[in-house]
Amino acid sequence: MLKLPARNIRCYATKANNAYQQALLSKHVDQTDPEMYAILQAERKRQKHSITLIPSENFTSKSVMDLLGSEMQNKYSEGYPNERYYGGNQFIDKAESLCQKRALDLYQLDPEKWGVNVQPLSGAPANLYTYSAIMNIGDRLMGLDLPHGGHLSHGYQLPSGTKISFVSKYFQTMPYHIDPSTGLIDYEELSMTSKLFRPKIIIAGTSAYSRILDYKRFREITNACNAYLVSDMAHISGLVAAGVTDSPFEHSDIVTTTTHKSLRGPRGAMIFYRKNLRKVTKQGKEIHYDLDKKINFSVFPGHQGGPHNHTISALAVALGQAAKPEFKQYQQNVVANAKAFSDELIKRGFNLVSGGTDNHLILINLSNLGIDGARLETILESINIAANKNTIAGDKSALFPSGLRVGTPAMTTRGFDKSDFAKVAEYIYKAVKLAISLKSQESATATTARARLIDFKKLCKESTAVKQLADEVYTWVGQYPIPGEL
Repeated sequence: MLKLPARNIRCYATKANNAYQQALLSKHVDQTDPEMYAILQAERKRQKHSITLIPSENFTSKSVMDLLGSEMQNKYSEGYPNERYYGGNQFIDKAESLCQKRALDLYQLDPEKWGVNVQPLSGAPANLYTYSAIMNIGDRLMGLDLPHGGHLSHGYQLPSGTKISFVSKYFQTMPYHIDPSTGLIDYEELSMTSKLFRPKIIIAGTSAYSRILDYKRFREITNACNAYLVSDMAHISGLVAAGVTDSPFEHSDIVTTTTHKSLRGPRGAMIFYRKNLRKVTKQGKEIHYDLDKKINFSVFPGHQGGPHNHTISALAVALGQAAKPEFKQYQQNVVANAKAFSDELIKRGFNLVSGGTDNHLILINLSNLGIDGARLETILESINIAANKNTIAGDKSALFPSGLRVGTPAMTTRGFDKSDFAKVAEYIYKAVKLAISLKSQESATATTARARLIDFKKLCKESTAVKQLADEVYTWVGQYPIPGEL
C-alpha cells in the first residue's frame, strides 16, 4: 500500500478544504441556505401581491439594490474621507465624497455654507447624534407630541411621567401640539411654551402630519428663545428634493432625514448642518457656527464605529436618480395621488385629521366608525393591504389607537394612479364594514383588549368574505411590477 508523507496528506486536506470554502462562498443563497431562501421568496411574493400603503415604505431601484449587495460592504473605514483609521480606502473615500456632493447638489446647498454627514445608520440615530452634538445630558428639547403626529426620536413620555423614548431620559423634553379643532400645529402654543421652557433645540418634524410645516414661523419661535431649529424631513425629503413641497433649509440650522422613504434610497440617514456665520449681535459681533466638528465627532467616534459603505454607495446612486426629471414627475404624482386618495376616502364617510393632505400621507380618524386602528390594520393585512395603526390626539393607547396612517409613495412607484387609489379607498371602506361585523362576533370570554384582538384575528382567518377580498386584491395588485423584477 502506498503511504503518502504526512505533509502531502495535509496538502490534500488543505486543498479540499479550500475548494469547499470557495464553493460555499461563491454560490447563491438558494444553493447554500434553502431555508432562508424560502423566506426571501415568500417576502418577495408578499410585496408583489400586496398594496403597500405605509407612508414610510417604498420600493428602491434595482441599481440601488446592486450597491447594497456589492463588494463595498467588505471594507472597514472608520473615520471620514482622507482621514481613515484603516488603509485601503481610496475608493471608499471617492464613494462617500460623491455621496456628500450629490446630497448638497440635490438640495441646492452651497458647500461653503452647508455640510452633510452621510454615515448615520438610520433616522432615529441621526437625531440622537444631532442632539448630542449640541446639548449636554439634561438640556432641553421640544418636539411635536407623538399622539399629535410626532416621532419617538423627538422625545416622548406618558402623562404619568414614564419616559417611553430614551431621548426623554437623556434630555428634558416638552412637547408641542396640534390644535384639535383644526388638526394643524398650534404655533401660538409653541411660541408661548418655548419662551417658558427655553429649550436648546426645537424640532420641526413629523411622522403622521399631512400638512405643510411653516418653517418661517418655526424660525421666528426659535429665535425668540435662542434655540437651534432642527428640521427632521425624513418623510418628505423626496418631495423637498423635487420641489413639490416647502424646503426646510432656508430657515433651519440643521436638517436630518432618512433616505428610504419618499427619497426612495437605501435604509440610511443624513445630517445637514450650517457652516460659517450664524448671526450678528446687536453690538455687531459675528457669531459663527461650530457644527461641522461637533456633528461629525458625534457620529464618529461619538456613537458609531465603521460606516456601512454599501449603504453610502447605494445612497449616492439614489441621490443621482433623485436629480433626474423623472423623479420630479414621480413626486408630483405622489402628491396628486395622495390628494385624490384623500378625496375618495372623504366621499366614503371617513374623517381625516386636518381634513385632507398637502403631502404624501393621510391620517384617518376612525373614532366615529366604531372600529379602532389595530383591528382595521389587522383585517387590511388579511386582505393583502399593508397600512399602520396610528395614534391621534386624545388617544390613550398606542396599541389600540383611533387612527390609521396611509400614504402613496410605494404604490406610486409601482405605477398606481388616481383611479387605482380610488379603488384602494373602496377596499378600505369594505374592510371597515367587515371589521365592524367581525368585531360583533368576538367571544364574550375575551375580557382584555389583547384577548379580543387575538379573537378578532382568528375571525379574520375564518371569514369567507375576507378570503374573497384577499384573493381579489392579490390578483389585482400582482399585475403591477416591482422595480427590478425580471
